[in-house]
Amino acid sequence: MNVAAPSTIFNAIRPADDGPSRRRSRWIAAVELGLISSSFSTVVGQLFAARIGRDAAVDWMTVAAIPARDWALGPEPPWSAIITGIAFHQWADFSWAVFFFGVLGRWTADLRPSAILVLALPWAVFSSSMEWFVLVPLFPFWQPLFTLLQPYWIGLLVHGSSAVMYPLFARLRWRRGAAPARDVRFTNAWITAALAVIALLGAVALFGRHGYGPPWMGRDRDADQTYIRHMTAHHAQGIELARIAAERGQDPHLRKLAMLMVASQAGENRILETWWLSWFDSEMPDCSTDERATMPGFLTLVEMRQVKAAPADQFDSMFIDAMSRHHAGAVRMADQMWHDHGDLRLRIMAHAIRHEQRGEIALMHGASGFAAVATAFRNMLSDNVN
Repeated sequence: MNVAAPSTIFNAIRPADDGPSRRRSRWIAAVELGLISSSFSTVVGQLFAARIGRDAAVDWMTVAAIPARDWALGPEPPWSAIITGIAFHQWADFSWAVFFFGVLGRWTADLRPSAILVLALPWAVFSSSMEWFVLVPLFPFWQPLFTLLQPYWIGLLVHGSSAVMYPLFARLRWRRGAAPARDVRFTNAWITAALAVIALLGAVALFGRHGYGPPWMGRDRDADQTYIRHMTAHHAQGIELARIAAERGQDPHLRKLAMLMVASQAGENRILETWWLSWFDSEMPDCSTDERATMPGFLTLVEMRQVKAAPADQFDSMFIDAMSRHHAGAVRMADQMWHDHGDLRLRIMAHAIRHEQRGEIALMHGASGFAAVATAFRNMLSDNVN
């Protein structure tokens, strides 16, 4: 029995060598590919975020806090933070593409487009894991906020949207007019598909902003409506409580974290309100006093007044205690929805909310380093209901 040599197998997924004079530097091609792939993932992320319950502006602000720390955080994402977050994201995606085709170019730069795609998707898993588990929360940035507030799958989606553009390298590595016809056909089809995806997401986003998004697709209408109403009311109290801390907090970092809580919960409420109008075509009824009293973690008027009136030297500890209980209640509500049979978009959003709010509890208690990574990993997978 004849067994093909490894070099023969590897050459089968390489294009024929048409001579170095027709090739461009793999580093130049990698730079161009990095610009394309990072820009594509930015556009897709911006357009797709709200479809799964994410406020893109808040997410960009959170990303900006990786290099810019507390400067980037505010109760409303400032344009400076949004631009910083986008730029940092593009730099990161750009760097991964250059590493893949430049540093690892000895093994990747000559592959056929289909082979590049096969390798690019595991690369997205690797690169997103490195950022979420190591590079951001540990070395070199030592910023636990990103990992504790965004579940891993968000980064995986972002890196995946970047990686799907990697097959275009098969066209960029050739000088103008020198690319093999097969690579040209493949990349032309790939570019067309990418533009179609952007156009589709853009149309859905545009209609969604005006209340004409995809219809509700859950199994239990009453349960989904109850969850949206309750979480919106719960968030409203959380915003009120966080605004107090943003003004009265003694620890500057706690004040900034409270501002982020305001921004994230306000953004989520806007999405929930938009979904309600789109799905149920009516105004959202307010929660009754009895409903609020039965919500887990919902503070009483007396408890809210106690936080507002707390002496300056006791305020931070009282706020952390009150907000931790409030967040823990929201986590239980979100976890119930995650395990329920509601609309998939609502369940995905609920999973992100429970991760975010447990992460904020950890941040209020000073989590960082390896402890923050371990906490984030547990938060993403834990069951807070059963």
